[in-house]
Amino acid sequence: MSEVKGQSGQIQFDGQYITITRKGFLARTTVGKGEKRLHISQVSAVQWKPAGPFMNGFIQFTVPGGNERRSAFGSQTTSAAQDENSVVFTKKQQPEFEKLRAALDAAIAAQHAPQAPAAAAPSSLADELGKLAALRQQGILSEAEFEQQKARLLAQ
Repeated sequence: MSEVKGQSGQIQFDGQYITITRKGFLARTTVGKGEKRLHISQVSAVQWKPAGPFMNGFIQFTVPGGNERRSAFGSQTTSAAQDENSVVFTKKQQPEFEKLRAALDAAIAAQHAPQAPAAAAPSSLADELGKLAALRQQGILSEAEFEQQKARLLAQ
C-alpha cells in the first residue's frame, strides 16, 4: 500500500483503489473535505506536473465523464487545487509522489494488457483448501462461508 501526503490532500493506493482524502482548512476552502475512491480501471490518464523551485506540482486523475478544462498559462497548479481528482504537492514531497506515479502507471498498464488464457492446471484439494483459508484470513470469507465451501470441496 502506497500512501503519500500532499498540500491539498493525501492519496492511498492499494493496487486496486486510489483513495483521495482531504482534511482541514485547505480542503474546506478548495475542493471540500471528504474522501473519493477510484478503481484503477476508472482512470484513463494520469496528468503530472513536477514541482519547481517556486511552484508546487500536482498529480491529476482523468476519469471518463470528468469535466476537465485546459488551464491558462501559469495557472495549472491553481486549477488543479480546485479539482477533486487532483492533489497538489511541494518539491520536498515530490519523490514520494513519483513512486506513487510509477505504481499507478504499472497498475494501469496491467489493466490494459491483453490477458493470456490461463492454462487450466488441475489444482489439488489441498490447494483449494489453502485458497479458501487465505480468503478467510483476509476477511473476504466469513467463518460460516469458509466451512460451507470446505464441506462442498470435501464432498466432491
